[in-house]
Amino acid sequence: MRTFLVVMDETAEARQALRFAAKRAAKTGASVHIIAIVQPQNFNAFGAVQATIEQEARDRAEVIANSAAGSLIGETGKLPTITVKVGEGQAIIREYLGANGNVAALVLGAATEGGPGPLVSHFAANAGNLPCPLYIVPGSFTDDDIDNLA
Repeated sequence: MRTFLVVMDETAEARQALRFAAKRAAKTGASVHIIAIVQPQNFNAFGAVQATIEQEARDRAEVIANSAAGSLIGETGKLPTITVKVGEGQAIIREYLGANGNVAALVLGAATEGGPGPLVSHFAANAGNLPCPLYIVPGSFTDDDIDNLA
């Protein structure tokens, strides 16, 4: 089954990307895979303290991804796959794309203000080398805009 890959975090643009992916997947018979990325902690403390900080970051990412999945189920009736990974976002996504040939598209959201985020910048600059299409959903799109486009 073809899969739309979405990187989920707490931003509005990530929610817009997820909405697009969910609507597109529903119309094409595909599924959605949500990846929540936990950045490695650069905090060097006592082992137990650092482990606690990393676990809290992972738990927070899982809550965000599960909340997004709940919204997706409510709108489309389909259960997405959720993965939480610790590491650098670009590397995690490249690894996933390399290991999964069934990805229909990588779907990212662009913020309405400021420059593009690091994932959008990186993957847009390297879109010609990706094994799948890259969709960048503008953060200024309304739900109706996304529904009409998908």
